[in-house]
Amino acid sequence: MSRQRVGVVGDETLATAVEAAGGDPQVTTPEQVESVAFVVAAGEAAVVDLARSGVDAPVLPIEAGEGVRSVSRPAADETIERLVGSDYPTERHPVLSVSGPDTDTRAVFDVTLAAAEPARISEFAVRSGGESVARFRADGVVASTPAGSVGYNRSAGGPVVAPETDVVSVVPLAPFATDADHWVLPAEEVTLSVTRDETPVELLADGRSEGLVETGEPIDLAYAGAIETFVVPESARFF
Repeated sequence: MSRQRVGVVGDETLATAVEAAGGDPQVTTPEQVESVAFVVAAGEAAVVDLARSGVDAPVLPIEAGEGVRSVSRPAADETIERLVGSDYPTERHPVLSVSGPDTDTRAVFDVTLAAAEPARISEFAVRSGGESVARFRADGVVASTPAGSVGYNRSAGGPVVAPETDVVSVVPLAPFATDADHWVLPAEEVTLSVTRDETPVELLADGRSEGLVETGEPIDLAYAGAIETFVVPESARFF
């Protein structure tokens, strides 16, 4: 009888736990994961890479943040032993496509337009479904998935959005106003843009720089599928 194949990404030492649990560890890169029952992903970067690659197997995130209900490293071995050959529930985390004239990527946590120089204000616009939502002056703007809503979005004053909800939370960063709004919008057809740049503005997807954004250049966000993560007793609380 063949052993259950389990992908291991981000920390090859976790292969030992998979093998000890009776699984067949496949230490690989996120882009090469295939024909596995599930993937053990160590660290937020591994989860981001898996989401960008369009992984279709469920993921056990290790030390990857509370947004994806990750498991601590000390609890990883016991959790892997429980998962091999078993069936546990999963949680679906929407993934966004991020596209512009010079951009084509994905994000599982957040997308940010931010002044490349600190404390420099520009003007930004938000559109949803082709309709104008807002224009404002700020240091930047962040659009977060539910998984990302517990991170930068929350520290900027945005709402925490329940998992498995196909929406984005859009929040100005250090707005030049005392009564700035924030918005929860359908993940389909959200567009961010710079309407006036007093300083270069950088595009970041899950904290990774995707280059500078020109004035008037639309950055379109849309629902692009999802990544599923296990919910086990050791998983971090979301709320």
